[in-house]
Amino acid sequence: MKLAKLSIRHETVYSYASTVGYTIQQLRLTPRTELLQRTSQWQITTKGSRQLQEDAYGNSSELLTITLPHQEVRIVASGIVEVQAPVAGRLPEHMLLSPLAFTVATHLAEVTASVRDFAAKFVSSSRVSSHDMLDLAQAICHAVAYQSGATLSTSTATDALQLGKGVCQDHAHLFIACCHSVGIPVRYVSGYIDPGDVEHSASHAWVDVWVEDVDYSGWVSIDVTHACFQHEGYCRLAVGRDYESAAPVRGVRRGGGEESLAVRVDISRL
Repeated sequence: MKLAKLSIRHETVYSYASTVGYTIQQLRLTPRTELLQRTSQWQITTKGSRQLQEDAYGNSSELLTITLPHQEVRIVASGIVEVQAPVAGRLPEHMLLSPLAFTVATHLAEVTASVRDFAAKFVSSSRVSSHDMLDLAQAICHAVAYQSGATLSTSTATDALQLGKGVCQDHAHLFIACCHSVGIPVRYVSGYIDPGDVEHSASHAWVDVWVEDVDYSGWVSIDVTHACFQHEGYCRLAVGRDYESAAPVRGVRRGGGEESLAVRVDISRL
């Protein structure tokens, strides 16, 4: 099996036009503990206080609160992660939740009439193979061209399908909605991808889908944007039902006026 040691640095900076009185953020910035992924060192630096938690999906998270007046929040997560490529995308894991927990509809991956019509061309049953799911990923890439800035973090699968443009988050949500249209369990994954020579890299989103192959029944991890299986170049941060339950950073603030966001992710193989 292929192995990779990834050096990762992820910096997120929120800047505000006026003073913020209070900030609370949920940080899912610590790589998941999984059989094919091991974190040899990792740290998160930011102002404020942090409380370590584990959510219902087995993600490590921290609740960040900043109570002193501020006009900037800078969060830096960095470290080294060793990743082993799953064979044909297959993920060995100890089940935390029933796969049926990932058939629940969400707003961002809602099964609308347009999604159902699109999905019907590629999936008709809840029992699907890995090959079927790669075909669906390829179809989504053709239907929704990758274009940075075309959508927002609040855009739905239907929004991206109607626009015909989107980013990895939109590809993942549309894939999830298509699977939900016939009851296929599927999870949203947030994390990082080693850029290498491909586009759409660094901070990334993809999916885990439940398949029924001839010789395997379980989760298979698929990068919808690149229509390929997850390999050793991927670092998994969190899984959830959609972006909202797996976002690396998500929260609210009191005050501050207009906000600007700057994100930089640097990844290299050691």
